[in-house]
Amino acid sequence: MIRCGIDTIEIERLKCLNPAIRARFLIRVYTEAELSQACGRNDALSGLFTAKEAVAKALGTGIGLVKWQEIEILHLPSGEPEVHLHGNAALVAIQKGLSTWAVSISHDRSKAIAMAVASESDPYTQHNQELL
Repeated sequence: MIRCGIDTIEIERLKCLNPAIRARFLIRVYTEAELSQACGRNDALSGLFTAKEAVAKALGTGIGLVKWQEIEILHLPSGEPEVHLHGNAALVAIQKGLSTWAVSISHDRSKAIAMAVASESDPYTQHNQELL
């Protein structure tokens, strides 16, 4: 089984939030590690937001049953984004047999977009094991 999700957002939406609303939004949506990696950059925060939405769509739940901070997107030293699931998000993934995740994030001056793909197992690893 393969599942995917995609999302996009205008970066300006996050940039234009009232400062008090923005502060609450950041605390509710992002983990401390995500905030640290994003360094307050609106393009980076928007990219993380779209990635979380894309993962929630791939899970088939959207945000609700799964909370924002239960989907964590962290970047490896190479810059590659990596999906980390916690709480209900991890439980839903286990129930659906989704164990391998890939996410891609992109942004330009005005929009951020992300796509998430999940599968039951890593097809490359499985294929290589079959060859041995």
